[in-house]
Amino acid sequence: MADPPPLWAEGGSRLLDYGATAPGRAAGGATLLVVPSLVNRAYVLDLTEEASFLRYLAARGHRPLLLDWGWPGEAERGFGLTDVIAGRLERALAASAAIAGGPVVLAGYCMGGLLALAAALRRPELVRGFAALATPWDFHAGDPDRARTAAMLLPLLEPAMAFHDAVPVDGLQILFTALDPFGIAAKFRAFGRLAQDSARARLFVALEDWLADGVPLAAPVARECIGGWYGRNEPGRLAWSVAGMTVDPRALAMPAFVAVPGRDRIVPPESARPLGGLIEGAVLHEPAAGHIGMVAGSGAEAALWRPFAAWLAGL
Repeated sequence: MADPPPLWAEGGSRLLDYGATAPGRAAGGATLLVVPSLVNRAYVLDLTEEASFLRYLAARGHRPLLLDWGWPGEAERGFGLTDVIAGRLERALAASAAIAGGPVVLAGYCMGGLLALAAALRRPELVRGFAALATPWDFHAGDPDRARTAAMLLPLLEPAMAFHDAVPVDGLQILFTALDPFGIAAKFRAFGRLAQDSARARLFVALEDWLADGVPLAAPVARECIGGWYGRNEPGRLAWSVAGMTVDPRALAMPAFVAVPGRDRIVPPESARPLGGLIEGAVLHEPAAGHIGMVAGSGAEAALWRPFAAWLAGL
């Protein structure tokens, strides 16, 4: 898919205006800043003409602005989470509010939901609503051994991080495969049963191409996320702080939407669900979908797109 025009850029990051993909946008729609994960390309939210969460929202009168983190350059490879959140993300949020002429909805997908939550707590004057989509919170809920196993891989990644100042894409693929090793074979067996010229088969290939098109993760961020989140469960214990401020969802005073896909193998529902319980008045949406399928699968419109668009319209 061709990218829409960028409205702001810093380093390798860009703010892409998906409102431009739907000319004649109706007045009254929400402007929202969408924050993806740091470890995958942002275009999973704009995968194909038939599977584009952002273009769907734009066609219904909203103005999605996507923060495309881009490829980490020399400067970004020295970033920790405070640099990412209190630096680049907050500047992108300020730019989005300036474009909108007021506060925007801040929505984060997967890891992006944690980043967005911290930014919303730090800059509430810029945010009118918050959404967390398949976002982990309690990393030790359900299966703490799985999270601790991921953290135990950190020392094995140190030689690569010392050389690259980042976890290379192959290292991240190993880490994610370790979280659900048998799921890899299962999904390809399911693919083999599909008609190879079908829309579902084409979507599978598009998603697999996206999964293989990864992004390195800056070494300081990797150490904080793998050691602090997976190893010590700092978010779930309310022990995670950004620039000296504890990230406590109970302090979020704005409308909120928390989507917890019930078949998520990357972020188990037991990990994501507690976030909805900590935010007062949050809408907790639990579709029967997977982590990626909820945003870009063949059933994504029913699983997430329509319910989320309805929540936006009600703000």
